[in-house]
This record gives sequence, structure tokens and C-alpha cells, in this order.
Amino acid sequence: MGPLLAAPAVGTLLIVKNYTGDRLNFGLAREQARAEGIPVEMVVIGDDSAFTVLKKAGRRGLCGTVLIHKVAGALAEAGVGLEEITNRVSVVAKAMGTLGVSLSSCSVPGSRPTFELSAGEVELGLGIHGEAGVLRIKMATADEIVAHMLNHMTDSSNVSHVPVQSGSSVVLMVNNLGGLSYLELGIIADAAVRFLEGRGVKIARALVGTFMSALEMPGVSLTLLLVDEPLLKLIDAETTAAAWPNVAKVSVTGRKRSRAAPAEPPEAPDATAAGGATSKQMVRVLERVCTTLLGLEDQLNALDRAAGDGDCGTTHSRAARAIQGWLKESPPPASPAQLLSKLSLLLLEKMGGSSGALYGLFLTAAAQPLKAKTDLAAWSAAMDAGLEAMQKYGKAAPGDRTMLDSLWAAGQELQAWKSPGANLLPVLTKAVKNAEAAAEATKNMEAGAGRASYISSARLDQPDPGAVAAAAILRAILEVLQSQGA
Repeated sequence: MGPLLAAPAVGTLLIVKNYTGDRLNFGLAREQARAEGIPVEMVVIGDDSAFTVLKKAGRRGLCGTVLIHKVAGALAEAGVGLEEITNRVSVVAKAMGTLGVSLSSCSVPGSRPTFELSAGEVELGLGIHGEAGVLRIKMATADEIVAHMLNHMTDSSNVSHVPVQSGSSVVLMVNNLGGLSYLELGIIADAAVRFLEGRGVKIARALVGTFMSALEMPGVSLTLLLVDEPLLKLIDAETTAAAWPNVAKVSVTGRKRSRAAPAEPPEAPDATAAGGATSKQMVRVLERVCTTLLGLEDQLNALDRAAGDGDCGTTHSRAARAIQGWLKESPPPASPAQLLSKLSLLLLEKMGGSSGALYGLFLTAAAQPLKAKTDLAAWSAAMDAGLEAMQKYGKAAPGDRTMLDSLWAAGQELQAWKSPGANLLPVLTKAVKNAEAAAEATKNMEAGAGRASYISSARLDQPDPGAVAAAAILRAILEVLQSQGA
């Protein structure tokens, strides 16, 4: 369906999406009106960029049609004649393309889904009535899927491509097909903006919202419209349409969107060339920790499903992969204080969730005592400082069934490092055993903090996943130091 534009005294413009039923019904209406002497024009919009070879039926009408409504409406408001409006929007429609992607079909009342996807697949190039697309691709990150979409839309070998090149100015429309949240739309929009700007394309406007949905379809479509200043003024023209986004009339490209990088912590006095051996040992420790956490992903997720949102293992694996990537880029600093500070920043940025914040707090606080000294007493003080920060801001205490239980048990044993003549490995070995015992003991505790505190204690019969992860990290550190004869 399409609306009628322009006053009856001047004429009527039918804006029709290119589907057989639409063309037939609006074509019939046009002929009936013209038979009664009413001036009626019709434009058929086909902005689908899915098909690499042009079909006889032509390109389907998709969300780009909404931009044609906007342009035609602005021209009509400005008093432009019907024939000129028809000609101008016909030109605009040729400089536009849309491509959709979805996790499933929509549910048309009384009908079965028009297509079904296997787990881990997404449908590319689908229509707005639940019809299947042109390609099925494997599930990937938002950045990867958006790159796939935009590459397809702008590939010159694709007969339905949009001729976007470096230096082009475009309006980007990110359209919710029905079942996505604004958070997900924002992620897709950010990925699209970064991709296009990386190609040298200027994004004059970015419109994000639900403009043309397909019931509850969990998908999104991207529309690109090549624009110049006169066309942009029509897009920006005031409208009373309630759902039209009230975006700033300034270019998206050129705005400052990235945050300044955090200041690097100062290098500790002992971070010298002599610390090369220490740095290599740090690498081995971190690599073992990462391998351990990746191996525990499924177990931690299973434990977390009973008391949280089932992503504890995923979160820790995300942290492990971030650390692995960081280690590939450059060796870690020899200074323990700077190492912990950098790890804190990395986990805060990459790990996410409350775990990322807790580890970030712990490491930031633990780094402070190590700035002056790095002997065993200083490491014990670092553990104390980290635990204090976690309790202060996390509001958890020993016995609350959290990761703090494991760390607290280890910290109590590490107090022995403050005594003269204390040995590294015997004390650390006892600390790790205490941490593992404390993690196991959490299955008999009633949660006093975190998401698990909202769950009935009768359902909490497994160890806390955060406590298990923390104990596993300490075990990995111990094993490396034992193998090195530290």
C-alpha cells in the first residue's frame, strides 16, 4: 500500500512498492480515477539491492520507499507541481538501495513461517512480507554482518547496487524489521557508520528506528540514498509525521564520537631492561590463565544458568581472548603495577558485565601497593587492596556466594607473605587450595549479593561460577610458577 499525496485540486501521486499485488490494485485505482477526470500519477519504487541479476519482476520495494514519501511530501508542501514531483522522485529512487537481514521469518497470522533457518544462520536479502532472501550466511558479529551487507549493496558487479564511492554523500537509514531493540539498532548503526566512513563515504544523515516493519521479524534493513544539498534539504524539511526521527540537521561524518584514550599509568621504577625475564614469566602466566578460562567456558555458563543469565563462561572467555590479542600486539610491561593497571583497563573495556567491573576494580586497587615494592609482602598487600575495593563497591562480603569467597580465602593465606622469611610457593599452594575449597563451599551458601541473591536458595545447589573462575585463575598462576621453579 502507499499513501496519496498532493491536494485533490492539483492531483494525486501514488507511491507504490514494486510488488505485483500493489501494482495491480493501485494501477486499477489510478485508471478509475483518471476515467473520472482526476489527475493521478504513479511511481513504482524498487530499491531492493539483494539480487545480483535483474529479475523480470524487477527490484522489490523496501524501506527506501519511506524516503521517497518524505521527499515527495516536502516537494508538495513547497507547492511543486504534480508532474515535477513525479519526475524528481523517480530520479531519486534510482540513487537508492536497501538490503535486509534477519534471524528468522515473521509470523503471519494463520500461516506457517515462510522459511526456517538452522541454528547459527541468518537470512540475507529478504523482503518485508516474510519471503525468503537470496542467501543464507553463518551467524557472525554485527561488524561482520554489516560489512557483508554494505559490500553486497555497493558491489558494482551487482546489477542492483548503489553507486556509492569514496567521497559520496549518503543518507543512511537503519530500519528495525520489527523484533529488534533500540540497543541492537544502535549497534548496527554504529557498525554501518564506521564501515562507510572507513571507505571515505560521508554520512550526511543517519536515520535509526522502525520505519517499515514486517510484524515481529527479528532483523534489520540498511538503506543508502545518494544525496546532494538540495535533496538533503527535502529530507530535513519539517514534518508532522509522528514517527519521523527528529535528528540534527548536521552531518554525522565529522562529529566527534570516540572517547579519548585513558592516560597510561606511569612506569614503575623497577620496569627496566632487567625485567625481561619477569616479563616472559608474566606472559606464560597470562597465557595459562587464558587457556584455563577458555576451557571452562561451557562449565561456567552451565553453573551460571542456575543463578544468573548464563553468560559467566562467555564473559570470562571474552576476557581471555582480549588478553591473548593484547599479548600478540606487544610484550606486557615488566612492572607488576603497570601490568595490573593495563589489565584493568583491558578488562573494563573488553570483558563487560559486572565481572569486568569487579576485576577492573580489583586490579586497579591491587596495582597501588606494587608501585613502591614488589616483594612478597607487597603482593599480599596488593591482594588486600583488591579485596577491599571489591567489597567497598560490590557490597559483597565473605559468605555471600560470590567470586569474593575464593579470593578472600586465598587472601587470608597470603597474609603469611608478610612474615620475614616467607616462601612463595608453599604459601601460594595453600592459598590456591583454600580458594578451591571456598569455591566448592559456595554451593551450600545463600547468595547475599549479585543476581543470584534474587534466586530462591533452594535452586542454588551448584558452586558459584565466579568463585570457580577465580579459583581456577589462581590455580593456573600457581602451576606456571611451579613449572618455572619460582
